[in-house]
Amino acid sequence: MTQAPSFAVISGAQVHEAVSGREREVTAMIEAAYRLHGEGQTVNPDSYFLRFPDRPSDRIIALPASVKGDVDVHGIKWISSFPGNVQAGIPRASAVLILNDTRTGYPFACLESSIISAARTAASAALAAVQLSERRGVTPRRVGFFGVGLIARYIHTYLAGNGLEFDELHVHDLSREHAEGFKGYLERTEKGTVTIHDDAESLVRSSDLIVFATVAGEPHVHDTAWFDHNPLVLHVSLRDLSPEIILGSYNVVDDVEHCMKANTSPHLAEQKVGNRDFVAGTLYDVLTGTTTPPADKPVVFSPFGLGVLDLAVARYVYDQVTDSGALQTVPDFFHEMKRYG
Repeated sequence: MTQAPSFAVISGAQVHEAVSGREREVTAMIEAAYRLHGEGQTVNPDSYFLRFPDRPSDRIIALPASVKGDVDVHGIKWISSFPGNVQAGIPRASAVLILNDTRTGYPFACLESSIISAARTAASAALAAVQLSERRGVTPRRVGFFGVGLIARYIHTYLAGNGLEFDELHVHDLSREHAEGFKGYLERTEKGTVTIHDDAESLVRSSDLIVFATVAGEPHVHDTAWFDHNPLVLHVSLRDLSPEIILGSYNVVDDVEHCMKANTSPHLAEQKVGNRDFVAGTLYDVLTGTTTPPADKPVVFSPFGLGVLDLAVARYVYDQVTDSGALQTVPDFFHEMKRYG
């Protein structure tokens, strides 16, 4: 008789220990997941948004997915975004992730997932930065961070962990206090000069590589002239750029169908022109050489964020914790296991 798997709970501390200092390894794992997705070896339905009429800025998102190959797992990430948390001194996002056995369907682990989410987001951005820069033949030496929360910190860690070095680092945030804190973090970890910008335009014009990691709900950057120096833009927060900037750029996404939803900047651009011709391709297309980004045009990478990436990292963490002997299971989690008692 088939036995139900045990059920484990993996803490944020264990997740952090499993991924910390392994930026190249996690990035390679994300690249492998993108390749599986491009090869049709995944199932990645639409994300589901739980919204609240009395709190329009808050949401909780469900990302179900399935990955074949070495990952071989089903699962779902349940991640909340409550921007007001920042003022209360706790992170905006919190998350858990459930892994399901591909043979029986039984859930076998629950992992704290804000770190998994941040790591996969940062690894995706770093992978895009490295691959797009190499194929453009342009090495960015000036990086700008527009928004300085946890995701920005993780993206910086993964950019550095994947060998990118910067002479100049630029910072802009609506909160001067947060900008100063991020500047202090960068100065502890970087050799390049760090500059805080009070206005968005000066940050954009000063950077060859721009990281948008904000909580913006609608476009707030509208002037296409800011991008005349043809930077590489990691549009991680998805809603910062006006349709005009998107339409004037070479656009790469992680998944076309997913990105054209929920009034992302690419979705607004699609609504404006009535087609998707402005999308050059996906990151998988870049990895396989199907599309090559130019050096004489702004290049924008807009990743909607795929659940398959979370599963790849979560499976890796589960295996790491299991191999270390530190896996904590819940006794008798599955109780009614006999059909007739």
